[in-house]
Amino acid sequence: MNKKIVCLSPFRETDREQFIKDNQKAFNYGAMEEFGMRDNHFEEDEQIISRDTIEKSIDGGEAYRITCNGKIVGGLVIKVEGEHGELELLFVSPEEHSKGIGYAAWCEVEKLHPEVLVWETCTPYFEKRNIHFYVNRCGFHIVEFFNSYHQDPNDPDTKDDETDEQFPEGMFRFEKNMK
Repeated sequence: MNKKIVCLSPFRETDREQFIKDNQKAFNYGAMEEFGMRDNHFEEDEQIISRDTIEKSIDGGEAYRITCNGKIVGGLVIKVEGEHGELELLFVSPEEHSKGIGYAAWCEVEKLHPEVLVWETCTPYFEKRNIHFYVNRCGFHIVEFFNSYHQDPNDPDTKDDETDEQFPEGMFRFEKNMK
């Protein structure tokens, strides 16, 4: 049996273009599984997550490539401020799903930042696979559901009593208390 060795490699600027493409491919996979092309949940150029969103995340956080046995299979971006951490992005190539890679990568994040007492992340309401992953595998708890009746105060798309155009049906917010 081959043992999987999952590692996080610090993002290099030369990774940017492929990181963005890999991220969009992984995020589109979940949306296409759920919706096909029947609903418009795509930000730009038929992408569930825009280049701009990914670049802002990369530029504002710590980005890593996820490797398994030396092969790039995904990526993630986190932000850490003292005892609070935010998982901005985590994606694994659809060809590598259900192999424990995402969970192993998350365990590496926790080892990287033992000072973090509370981790936070969000995922769209339709991403059943992500919800299962965060709750049942990683130990997060759903703490909030953003929707047209309870809007995310930090989402620029929901200012002035407007609903989030991309995910009007909602986003789950998760927390993991490390105490």
